[in-house]
Amino acid sequence: MKDPITLVIADDHPLFRAGVRQAIEADTSLQIVGEAADGETALAVINEKQPRVTVLDIQMPKMTGLLVAETLLSQNSVTSVILLTMFNDQKMFFQAMDIGVKGYVLKDAALQDIIHAIHAVADERYYLSPALSGLLIAKRSQSPPHIPEGSSVDLLTPAERQIVSLIAELKSNREIADRLFISHRTVENHRVNISRKLGLRGTNSLLKFAIQNKPLL
Repeated sequence: MKDPITLVIADDHPLFRAGVRQAIEADTSLQIVGEAADGETALAVINEKQPRVTVLDIQMPKMTGLLVAETLLSQNSVTSVILLTMFNDQKMFFQAMDIGVKGYVLKDAALQDIIHAIHAVADERYYLSPALSGLLIAKRSQSPPHIPEGSSVDLLTPAERQIVSLIAELKSNREIADRLFISHRTVENHRVNISRKLGLRGTNSLLKFAIQNKPLL
């Protein structure tokens, strides 16, 4: 039997936190090892308990969830982060992507999405609430992602476009390899070459590019 996925949950609204806890406790493969009602306490509990996954409300007193996530990720913490938010805020979403957050869940869908999100990020995959698709498409229609002049999806080969399209679907390297009947290492090499070709750098830059440009692939 596999060890349970350990979690810390942090939200300053007790009733909402209780609802998330109840949803998590219904899955016997998950184990809550700590809770917090503010960002500073959350950071202390996470550092003490070293959970596999942390679920953070973005808007918390003393220290925002975004700042807690940034602190953890800058420390190379073992925990994967899921952020919860009430807002379809483009700027906040892309800030979360920039710092390396793997899960981003809208609060109005959290009780439906949270279990899927936890299992995804625990498996080193990404999870975004389905409702965020409209947000990302809107972002793409307003302004294309910044890439160096002369670079575009037109530079990609058909095979590279297929890989970028699967990245936009939040597929892991393993899932892409299985879908295309190629090795995991080949997928990694493609990702490096695509990023180099498009001049993309930084955490999640290829994922952001893939999502924003999916209609063009």
